[in-house]
Amino acid sequence: MIYDPKYDPDRTRRSTVTIGANPLQNPGKIIAVHISYESRAAERGRRPKVPSYFFKPASSVAASGDSVERPAGTELLAFEGEIALVIGTEARNVSQELAWGHVQAVTAANDWGLYDLRGADKGSNVRNKGRDGYTPLGPELIEAAGVDPESLRLRTWKNGNLVQEDTTAGMIFPFAQLIADLSQHLTLKPGDVILTGTPAGASVAAPGDTIEIEVDVPAKGLSSGRLVTTVTEGTGDFDPELGATPVVNDLQREEAWGSREAAGLPEQGTALTPELKAKLIETPVAGIAQELRKRGLNNVAIDGVRPTRPGTKLVGVAKTLRFVPNREDLFKTHGGGFNAQKQAFDSVAEDEVIVIEARGETGSGTLGDILALRAQARGAAGVVTDGGVRDYATVAEIDLPVFTVGAHPAVLGRKHVPWDTDLTIACGGATVQPGDIIVGDDDGVLVIPPQLAEEVVEAAQGKEAEDAWVADRVKEGAPIAEVFPMNKEWRAKYEAEQGGA
Repeated sequence: MIYDPKYDPDRTRRSTVTIGANPLQNPGKIIAVHISYESRAAERGRRPKVPSYFFKPASSVAASGDSVERPAGTELLAFEGEIALVIGTEARNVSQELAWGHVQAVTAANDWGLYDLRGADKGSNVRNKGRDGYTPLGPELIEAAGVDPESLRLRTWKNGNLVQEDTTAGMIFPFAQLIADLSQHLTLKPGDVILTGTPAGASVAAPGDTIEIEVDVPAKGLSSGRLVTTVTEGTGDFDPELGATPVVNDLQREEAWGSREAAGLPEQGTALTPELKAKLIETPVAGIAQELRKRGLNNVAIDGVRPTRPGTKLVGVAKTLRFVPNREDLFKTHGGGFNAQKQAFDSVAEDEVIVIEARGETGSGTLGDILALRAQARGAAGVVTDGGVRDYATVAEIDLPVFTVGAHPAVLGRKHVPWDTDLTIACGGATVQPGDIIVGDDDGVLVIPPQLAEEVVEAAQGKEAEDAWVADRVKEGAPIAEVFPMNKEWRAKYEAEQGGA
């Protein structure tokens, strides 16, 4: 990696930004990188093959000591400590070898984001990261000349506690690659700022919290100083007539806090091992219901749903989707485009069951053949809805377990607005949380708390074996009053046979 500015003889003939001019006050454009640190990729569970970007407006820039507002009624204002690069000379189609020479300075940045608006942005980050004050920069600039770009350290403190620490040696995409890649597509101008992504540890801040970020070069004793921002409570006057309003779900909570554990959410899907799944497939739902009842769980049946194909067995982990009653103004803001329904079917994972809250409303479809095909292609375990299904005959032919109250030809806009995903819902009179285990057959569908699944299925299989033995005795002429349930004599015979086996 070349970082000595003397390598570029044309540098002196280009427009430059003087450190004393403070280019941070009004950058021409701000380009932010999504996941760029190995630690962040491990935290998120996904590692990008190439860098990806979004823009932030210059009006979002703030200085050290400024406050940032979390609008009233919102909960997920997340901080992200980052290293900001300030472009010093124009860069267009530059190579990686020459890219660092176009950087004038580095400093600290905080890429604030309001995750309550993240879903509405559909990846653009305009509303959730572009708000006024959501890009603090500074306070001091470190000249890039003579600094090895892989020697920088980034640290973040929340209320005085160190919560982020990483170095640029741990980046997936080095600075030179980011600059060269961007310069293939647009001209980087003097004063432009590149926010280079955040390492693990980014999380949520509340009103009253103080976030401090510092970039330094420990070997040279150079530092940006601490970029200080205090969170305050702002107004929450979002007008639904004008556009999207804040909405949160458990997925956004997990991503904003950094993990399900940090967000106070139950672990998702960890209980369904291949061994447990095999046992659940073999065990009738009626037997599982009996064991749940013995443990005091009487309200775990999703009532009124039946499989589109008789003989279907369903086993998977709940991924939830909620519809609210149709209201024309809300359908305009939430019903079109990549709405919550499409998000759920486009992100469902292998062994997950999409469970839909449709309030038992049978006067509209909640999915059709295209969405069913998408779920099948992604390896979903099935779909359960207490609403209707469109294209019923076609859906029934798809190799995907679907349980529903029946068929209906109407689309969402008649009765429903697709609202949010990955949160606790009610389906067919049962409460369903993301991560619950869902089982279904011709007798119906049950919700099993993950922590009880192994115990319940073992007991149910034992009871099934016992019931099979009793059925054989009844066929042989044994009286019901003696064997169902078994009296002491028959119980002794049963246990003796089992012991002999």
